[in-house]
Amino acid sequence: MAAIALISGIASCMRSDKSDAERARQDSINQVLGDSLATALAEKDSLMALMTDINDGLSEIKNIENIVAQGNIGAETPDKRAQLRDDIILIKQSIEKRKERLAQLEAKLSKSNNYNSEMQKTIESLKLQLEDQQANIESLTKQLEAAHVQISNLNTRVDSLKHQNEAETAAKVEAQKQAEQLTVELNTCYYVVGSKKELKENKIIETGFLRKTKILEKDFEKSYFTRADKRTLNEIQLHNKKAQVMSKHPQGSYSIEKDEKGLKTLRILDQKRFWELSNYLIVKVG
Repeated sequence: MAAIALISGIASCMRSDKSDAERARQDSINQVLGDSLATALAEKDSLMALMTDINDGLSEIKNIENIVAQGNIGAETPDKRAQLRDDIILIKQSIEKRKERLAQLEAKLSKSNNYNSEMQKTIESLKLQLEDQQANIESLTKQLEAAHVQISNLNTRVDSLKHQNEAETAAKVEAQKQAEQLTVELNTCYYVVGSKKELKENKIIETGFLRKTKILEKDFEKSYFTRADKRTLNEIQLHNKKAQVMSKHPQGSYSIEKDEKGLKTLRILDQKRFWELSNYLIVKVG
């Protein structure tokens, strides 16, 4: 009986030790899981914080773009223009800092067990946003520099003509005309519709035996083209049952439709996309 009691006591102690070890093991697992979850959440929070920061930067750039687009630079005081330049410099510096933060975060995540395709997509999206912001801010910098030169020239002229109201008015009218002319030029496009023979005779395309048709971009006979405004040109009657767009224009930005007689009409569905590769439209008919 004493031996049985002894064995029972030893077994009980072993079960107790095993239970303590099991609890310690489970506690360790829970700790690891908790730490892993906390790390994953922290990494995700870092990405989200950076995303918010980048979006805030985009809003700042949009505000400056609006000032430039509305032509308010010339109306601002020198102090306001100086402030605008300072804002652009700060945004430039912020973009660089965000790019550094993103690079550091990407390097850290690449070594983490929590790194996944969703995080990679978020990182790639943030990279693209930063690249767009950098391009926009560089463009704004150039516009501001150009405006500064124009404003300085205008101020010189106004000072020299301050007692000649008529001349000052004429200068303002001329500046307005130049601005309007620039707008017209930026929205000017050219199109031509002709047969293969006509296009070749006017040095618009080049063909030959067993050779692929080639557009002679540098030797256009520009007088043969019709001038138009991108903003208002929506369709072109081709007056032919066969038509092919020879110049480069994105698929989906236009369509070629036919009427009940089978005659084709080219319709521009998205003006901005349609003209983004070329200001010249070449359509071969027949």
